[in-house]
Amino acid sequence: MSKTFQQALQDGLFPVGTEIVAPRGVQCPAQSASLKLAKELLSDERVNYVSITDNPGGNPMLPPDWLAGQLADYAPNVIVHLACKDFNRAGLESQLWRYASEGFENVLVLTGDLPADGFPSQSGSVFDYDSVNLLSMMTAMNAGLPVKNRRGQPETLPRVNFFAGCAVNPFKYSENEFVPQLAKLLKKVKAGAKWVIPQLGYDMQRFKEVKLFLEQQGFNVPFIGNAFVLTKGIAKLIKSGKLAGCVVSDSLLADIEKYATGADKGKVFFKELAAKQIAVFRGLGFAGTHIGGIEKPETFFEIIDLSKTFENDWQTLYEEIQYRQQPAASARKKKHVSLFYRFSRLVHAAAFHRGHGLYPLIKRSYRFLESGKYRFLPSVLHGIEYHSKNVLYNCTDCGDCGLPDTAYLCPMNRCSKNQRNGPCGGSNNGRCEADDKPCIWTLAYDRLKCFNEWREFEDKPPIVYNAALKGTSAWANLYLDRDHSAADNG
Repeated sequence: MSKTFQQALQDGLFPVGTEIVAPRGVQCPAQSASLKLAKELLSDERVNYVSITDNPGGNPMLPPDWLAGQLADYAPNVIVHLACKDFNRAGLESQLWRYASEGFENVLVLTGDLPADGFPSQSGSVFDYDSVNLLSMMTAMNAGLPVKNRRGQPETLPRVNFFAGCAVNPFKYSENEFVPQLAKLLKKVKAGAKWVIPQLGYDMQRFKEVKLFLEQQGFNVPFIGNAFVLTKGIAKLIKSGKLAGCVVSDSLLADIEKYATGADKGKVFFKELAAKQIAVFRGLGFAGTHIGGIEKPETFFEIIDLSKTFENDWQTLYEEIQYRQQPAASARKKKHVSLFYRFSRLVHAAAFHRGHGLYPLIKRSYRFLESGKYRFLPSVLHGIEYHSKNVLYNCTDCGDCGLPDTAYLCPMNRCSKNQRNGPCGGSNNGRCEADDKPCIWTLAYDRLKCFNEWREFEDKPPIVYNAALKGTSAWANLYLDRDHSAADNG
């Protein structure tokens, strides 16, 4: 067996590995093609890891820990994906205890794709946590998670040793999509991500820019390059937007269609493109590489060997592989700051800005009302709050209001994944992954930047929604220090 994934990164050995997609349906370990591929690769010393997906594309599959469990002998060389879309925070914690108990410490943390399938119709999603929240919890578990035991007494659970990674989407070509993506990446690294793998695309300049951005911010986090052996069919699927976060540009698709008319249906072109990417990753100083789209072990090794023949030409190839997707005109257009948003800011400054304006007076008033002398008044105020915010912001009465954090765009009803710490990677030309509305983070960025407040968002600690407050007064929870903002302000 080769060095462990973590050791290979730490020793600067440029680890190489591939992604294994867990199948759907009953699997017999002795007959599983995915398991056979994983074992064949891991038994070869040239392979440092396999990475097992968690319901990619939002489709229900066997959970990644089933496949990982069949690879227990190779646990240090297995990366298990964990997405936030199917479990609440309790379920995610349970999954992590299982991974740690079975010896699987390498975890790629993802927010996850919106569900695309289910029985008998499309399923709902959870998104109680996002990737930043999950990384924060894993960091706490590594340090010894503080909990209350069954008697209600505090105790600290035994430490674990997760080696967590995260993803980032570099392929955003308008400022209001790209900058929030970078901000979210910073939050992930600060929350505990030890390595980064970008999502799939074919613009080497963007790969380089995101790596340099983290280095300029003082974070020397290993970057693992993402290469993929395309086919014409997969390229068209990506271009259609059905694989959120992956990008195939118009110019790349044109080349693919040209080469696909050849006798080999473009196979040489596809393999060479992946091999060239790997050569560029090495030249740019990436820590390792990941090769997706592999169905046979011999294809993996063929691409690795081919990449070595391109290493001396990596700078030329860097210039060659610049398949940049041009943003739509609507994505490039600056979003205007509305009068209503300005009004919301004025009200916030007057009454909801902690420690300023009317805030101290209202805080004392809520303390008095909560004392119980006028029991009906808190309910009356909650009714006024809910109905006014419902009319103005389509309030869901979550009790832990996120409006001030997202420029008065409610993350509970205007974001399909309820993201409070920045955008997911699935938006396309400023549109939500669900393609039914604009991404609130592109709008929030424009609003906050207009008032020079984007930096304040970048510097905020991770926001964790308190589900216990649902259906209660967000105003009371703010003034009585029960919501997330109390923790933000110490």
